Amino acid sequence: MRLGAAEWGLIALQSMLWGSGYFFIAIAQPELPAFTIAALRTIPASITLLTIVLALGYRLPATLAEWRLFILFSVFNTVLPFVLIVWGQARATGGMAAILNATAPLFGILLAHLLTHDEKLSWNKLAGILVGIAGVGILVGYDFVFGSSADLLARLVLLAAPLCYVSANIYVRTRLGHYPPFVVAVMQMVGAIFVAFPLALVIDQPWTLPAPSLKVLAAIVGMGVFGSALASLCHFTVLQRAGATNASLVTLIMPLTPILLGGIFLGDRLTPRDLAGALVIAAALVIIDGRIFRRSRVAG
Repeated sequence: MRLGAAEWGLIALQSMLWGSGYFFIAIAQPELPAFTIAALRTIPASITLLTIVLALGYRLPATLAEWRLFILFSVFNTVLPFVLIVWGQARATGGMAAILNATAPLFGILLAHLLTHDEKLSWNKLAGILVGIAGVGILVGYDFVFGSSADLLARLVLLAAPLCYVSANIYVRTRLGHYPPFVVAVMQMVGAIFVAFPLALVIDQPWTLPAPSLKVLAAIVGMGVFGSALASLCHFTVLQRAGATNASLVTLIMPLTPILLGGIFLGDRLTPRDLAGALVIAAALVIIDGRIFRRSRVAG
C-alpha cells in the first residue's frame, strides 16, 4: 500500500476532475435543490461509467445480495455526502467546501487504524491529526464563538461530508475490495440512482420547479462526467493500489481547482482566516504523508 509515480499522477488528475464538481455545483444550485442535483448528476455519470466499464469487458455484479452491498455503499459515498456538500456550499463558497473536505485524511487515519490491518496509526500521522485539528479550529472556531448559527451549521455540514467519504473508503477496503476498481466506480453511481431519485421525488418534488436553464443542464452533465465518473475511476484505482489513507490525500491539492474556477468565473473570495486554516490543514497532510521527512533524513 504505497504511492508511486503512477498513483500520484492519478491523484493529480482526480484533484482537477473532482474539484471541478464544486464549480459546477455553484452554477446549478441557484436553480435546483440539493436532492434533485444529486439525482440528476447520476445519469451522465452512470452512462459514462457503464460505457467505459462494459467496453473494457468488465461484468457487473449478478446477485441481489451484491447489489444491496453496493446500494448501501452508494448512500455513504455518493448520495449523502453530495447532498451535504450542495446544502453547505449554498451557504459558503466552493473553495471553502473543498477546503473542509480536505479534512478527510484526518478522519480516514483514525478509522483505518481501527478497522483495517494494514493502515495503522504512526507518530507522524498522529502529529498530522493534531495539526489538522488546529486547522479545522481556525476554519470553524470563529463562527462557533462569534459567527451566526447558519454559518457554523454550514461548515459543520461540510465537515460531515468527508466523514461519509472516508467511512465509504473503509467499507470498500473491508467489504468490496475483491471487486475491480472500475466495477466499484460504476456500481456506486448506478446504485445511487435507486436512492437519489426516490428522495428527490419525495423531498424536492421537482415537477413543481421551473425548468432549469441550459447553463444548469450543462453543469449537471459536467459534474456527472468529470466531477463524478472520471474522478471516481481515478479514486478507486488509487484506493485499491495505495490504501484508504493515501487515496484521501487527493484532498491536499483538490481545493485549488474550485478556488481558481470560482475566483475567475464566479467572483468567489476566501478570507485571510480561511486561507490560514487551509494552509494549516495542508501542513497537516504533508506531515501525515511523511515523505518529506524521510527524504530529509536520507539526505542528512
